[in-house]
Amino acid sequence: MEDKKEKFQRVIAVMNREEVDYLDKIGKDALFATGSKLSRIKILRAMVNAIKVLGIDVEKVTNEEDLKNEILKKVSEYREGTL
Repeated sequence: MEDKKEKFQRVIAVMNREEVDYLDKIGKDALFATGSKLSRIKILRAMVNAIKVLGIDVEKVTNEEDLKNEILKKVSEYREGTL
């Protein structure tokens, strides 16, 4: 049986210092809480996969702020069980 390995693509993202620091904080918090550090890329992949589950509607999204608001709306619906 052939082992199917997932193929990854390299993505370069430009983020401000505050955003990078937040990713690092999540990784360090996980390390102190569980003993396992989450890398920046693992955090970003988890975020993308979570957004996929939410089924974001981008028909009216024209900028980053619109996308953020749509994501937050879907997260709220998910928490309320109305998604």
